[in-house]
Order: sequence, then structure tokens, then C-alpha cells
Amino acid sequence: MIWNKLFRRPQNDDAAFRLYRAVSDQARRAEFYRHAGVPDTVESRFEMVALHAFLAMHRLKQGGDEAKALGQRFFDVFFDDLDQTMREMGVGDLSVGKKVKKLASSFYGRISAYEAGLTGGSGALQEAIRRNIYGDAAVDRAQLTLIAAYVGRAASALRAQPETALIAGEIRFPEPPVAEDLAATRAAQGIGSPEAHNISA
Repeated sequence: MIWNKLFRRPQNDDAAFRLYRAVSDQARRAEFYRHAGVPDTVESRFEMVALHAFLAMHRLKQGGDEAKALGQRFFDVFFDDLDQTMREMGVGDLSVGKKVKKLASSFYGRISAYEAGLTGGSGALQEAIRRNIYGDAAVDRAQLTLIAAYVGRAASALRAQPETALIAGEIRFPEPPVAEDLAATRAAQGIGSPEAHNISA
């Protein structure tokens, strides 16, 4: 599975390494793919890592200088792993650098979209998620609502987490959506057949 081969980092990057491991583990939770309808593709798995990386960096940016510095080291770990993963997948050495730079640029775009979504209401956040995570796939409205609600909960949970814990490399995400959450969301929206309520890309 892509994104799960972490590599040795210098000792002073231990906190960034632990944060990244927690982010990538959370992004791979099966509930997102089973209940929130995230497509089980390489692209969407990357997008889930990017989404959780955004949540971690968004919280670190709200902290002091030490937290902000950790955010930069975390970013370096993320893209170092991306570089290594591409090489292990057989991408040519001459192409890796260009591809990683392109992904880094697009990641900054995602950061802007998700930050705007968190401050612009559920509609803006859902649109950012739909565009980045689901791509061209049809999206079940209840599942989109569910994952947007999760992102809001995660941002709130991380704000409440002590900065000292984050600086030590400890981060706690809320539980992903489960089947009961999806059923409750569909009931609240008056949705019966999910196929009839897909959102076209």
C-alpha cells in the first residue's frame, strides 16, 4: 500500500516523523472508504493523506514558533516520503523531482481551499472536498456531508489538543464516520436511495 513505507529521519525530526505516521495511519482508516465513499484509488488515498496533513499543519500554524517550525519539518517528511514512494514505484529519477514539485504546488492550493472551507461554511468545505477527494466520481450527498462534518470535528479536536503534546509528536484525530453515522445523515436529509442523490462531478 502506498504511503505506508516511512523511513528513518534525523533524531531532531522524531516529532515530525511521529506526526506524519499518525496522519498517514488515520488517512488509511477503512471507514473513510467504506462509509464515506472515498474512492479506493491511489489518487484518493493521496488526497486523504493531504487532507489530514492539512489538518495537522493548520493546527501547528495556530501555535507558537516551535509549533510552526515543527509544521515545516512535518511538510518535509511528507514530501520526502512522497519522493521515496515514487522512486519505489519505478518513476524515473529525472521525473521524480518535477512530479514532487508539481504535487507540492497543488498541495498549497488544497491548503488554501480547505482553509477557506473551514471559515466559509459547510457548503464551501463540501465543495473543496468534492473537488479534491472525489474528483470525477459521482458523490453521494450524505457521504459528502459526513466527511465534511468529520473535517470540522477534526479541526475543533486539534484546536483543543495541547500544543505541548503536538510539539512532542502526539496528535489525536476523532474517529472516522461509521455506518450508523451514514444512516443518521441520510435520515436527516430524507434520503432513501443513495443512487438517486449522487452529486455529479
